[in-house]
Amino acid sequence: MNDSNQIFNVRVIPRARKNAITVDNDGTLRVHTTAAPTDGAANVAVIKMLAEHFNVPKTSVEIIRGQTNRNKVIRIN
Repeated sequence: MNDSNQIFNVRVIPRARKNAITVDNDGTLRVHTTAAPTDGAANVAVIKMLAEHFNVPKTSVEIIRGQTNRNKVIRIN
């Protein structure tokens, strides 16, 4: 990945049966996580999954909008 920031629309599906990342036809990433959306656990799981998916450190993944919403905007540095 290059040094520029990349911004993605992400739809989070908490309490899914398994952890997975898929892409919709419109380019929105769907992150299915088994974590519950309580106490920010789902957000932590989403950051971890996206970091592994894009092969970047977790500190490079930032939720810039939608901290308490299923629809999020994510920046990857």
